[in-house]
Amino acid sequence: MARDRSPLPLYLATAYTLLAVYGSLYPFAGWHDSGAPLTAFLTAGWPRYTTGFDIVGNMGAYLPLGFLWVATLRQRLFVVPAVILAVAIGTVLSFAMEAMQHFLPSRVPSNLDLACNAIGSLAGALAGARWASSMFDGGRFDNWRHRVFAAGGMPDAGLLLIWLWLLTQFNPDTLLFGNGSLRELLDVPASLDYSADGFIRIEAAIVGAHTLAIALIVTLLARPWMPGVALTVVAAGLLAKSFAFLVMMSGRGGLAWATPGSLTGLVAGVLFWFLATPLQARWQRALAALSLLVATTLVNIAPENPYLAHTFQAWNPGQFLNFHGLTRLASNFWPFLALPWLMLMRPDHER
Repeated sequence: MARDRSPLPLYLATAYTLLAVYGSLYPFAGWHDSGAPLTAFLTAGWPRYTTGFDIVGNMGAYLPLGFLWVATLRQRLFVVPAVILAVAIGTVLSFAMEAMQHFLPSRVPSNLDLACNAIGSLAGALAGARWASSMFDGGRFDNWRHRVFAAGGMPDAGLLLIWLWLLTQFNPDTLLFGNGSLRELLDVPASLDYSADGFIRIEAAIVGAHTLAIALIVTLLARPWMPGVALTVVAAGLLAKSFAFLVMMSGRGGLAWATPGSLTGLVAGVLFWFLATPLQARWQRALAALSLLVATTLVNIAPENPYLAHTFQAWNPGQFLNFHGLTRLASNFWPFLALPWLMLMRPDHER
């Protein structure tokens, strides 16, 4: 029997497009008109400061965009129109972002960036034409996903949340699993003063509560016979955080997140998750929501981490500015996306 069309490709394509917009315009500061024509960058010469990393990075940034939009459009169009439209979406989006960067003093619009983004969209679209069906339309990956995770619109939205959560762990300027901080956005100082013992305790509480929340969310999404999926996602989050610290510290300190507080919280969160696995789904949802509320509240009142503050004095995002911007956005708002999902999620056996 044929499956209903999954909305997951549309969810992923929309989310990635919005993140690309945010990353392209980050840090959203100092808006003003430079006085040059808006499209002057189209006829400009070769950029003065360009590296191979910039070229590859710009292509790679738009490759998933082309892939995901082809996966989405193929549900309603033939392959060739889907590829053409996906490339057009990527190219028009890139042109709009380059034009908007005209008003940002920290960004430089570039015809080379536009060309690289368009090429990346084309490469992603062609890859989507070849492999998207195996991921979303009954292929091997799609079949594996349906064996491991529940099917339906809300579970697909939950998988998007898991993808965004993994993305948040590439943000190196947060505590381990420390999502939901709005202090910088609202320009609010920390409510608590720093002390070594107090910081260890609050860090352990944040990591423990968030570990419990994400593990329960994955448990709600996974099939009952797949208990190890939650631990796999948590382990993937740790790997992502380690990679972020390796990049920030130029290959050193990949385990900088492994502080006494974070390790204590990690062990406690996994233990409480194990104890909560026999609970009915409705109680797991309630416990996940409560844990997420506790973790988010503590993140917003916790004292500043002096270790991270000292590290960031010597770190310049530089070439990673776009990626750093979108990981920070995902980190700031992830709990506020997960909480409504937990309220609306209803497993089939609860209906």
